[in-house]
Amino acid sequence: MVQEATNGGTEKSQLAITVEQLIAVNPYNPDILPDLENYVNEQVSSQTYNLDANLCLLRLYQFEPERMSTPIVARILVKALMAMPAPDYSLCLFLIPERVQIEEQFKTLNVLSHFLETARFRQFWDEAAKSRHIVEAVSGFEQAIRAYAVHVLSITYQKVARTILAEAINIEGVSLDKFLEHQVSNNGWVIEKGQGKGQLITLPPTEFNHPELKKNTADSVPLEHITRIFPILG
Repeated sequence: MVQEATNGGTEKSQLAITVEQLIAVNPYNPDILPDLENYVNEQVSSQTYNLDANLCLLRLYQFEPERMSTPIVARILVKALMAMPAPDYSLCLFLIPERVQIEEQFKTLNVLSHFLETARFRQFWDEAAKSRHIVEAVSGFEQAIRAYAVHVLSITYQKVARTILAEAINIEGVSLDKFLEHQVSNNGWVIEKGQGKGQLITLPPTEFNHPELKKNTADSVPLEHITRIFPILG
């Protein structure tokens, strides 16, 4: 069954329900191509996301290459970038022919993906600024990438300098102050005393940035195993 990821818990649209039914009946029916393409556009405008439906469309393009819409493919890849750290981008790219990937817009998207995967956020934002016609066509792009950057920082650092955060999320000045206020109020961030670029932000502890919090399952013995030993020892 196709699963739809939505923002804000919104209900499925009629088109989403229709697409789900069509894919359930026959995902390789070329007649459903227009519905799948329309659904991609709906995902773009409504800030929803359905990887399964998008993969189904890319597979159909493999069987119907003359019907492939490169603008639709580009939108699918941008939505996949927005889903990081999930491996959606690679899953989609695998289904796109090399002759399409060598087009300039797809070369750019591959570069953007590489920068995100390697956490080179300054280079990412610089490249994205040169390709606004590609990424800004998809609603919520910057917010999704900022969320991914915060995720990477949160699993990497216990404390992060304001300058590093600003570079990673591409926000400075008053906008950054408001962003920090929101994180302090809602996500447990702590801003240490200090002013300007030298200011440090303490991030919430996780098993990634505080290894001591990680449960070592290899060293733990389930209780039922211990109770089985007692009769033997007796």
